[in-house]
Amino acid sequence: MQIGCDPKADSVKMLMSGRRQPTVLDTLRKEGEVELDDVPKTGFGGIRCVESGGPERGVGCAGRGIITSIGLLENLGAYTPYLDYVFYDVLGDVVCGGFAMPIREGKAKAYLSLAKAVDENQMFMIPKPMRPLTRR
Repeated sequence: MQIGCDPKADSVKMLMSGRRQPTVLDTLRKEGEVELDDVPKTGFGGIRCVESGGPERGVGCAGRGIITSIGLLENLGAYTPYLDYVFYDVLGDVVCGGFAMPIREGKAKAYLSLAKAVDENQMFMIPKPMRPLTRR
């Protein structure tokens, strides 16, 4: 399963044959009550695809959107033993702890950064919010 954690919601577009997928947050706003079948869609090679999305522009925190989306997926039972891997595609220039939530909360075991050219400050910001709060 791949979970896009960018408010632009473009992480799984290529896996979905170029189609934009409705985000978890948009689905919640539109439908209110959400079931598991409403969220992940099956893309190329049987990969389950999810876009967490974000708040409306200029309103709220995108990191909170990721936390809400992943919590909803957990509550709906999306994380099953049948998943080989779960990939969280997060922003390369982490701007808040919400984007690091998949690792910080133990939802992911490691991270891999394949960011386009970033400056040195951005490179060192990626793992910073992943440290436990008690060590800061």
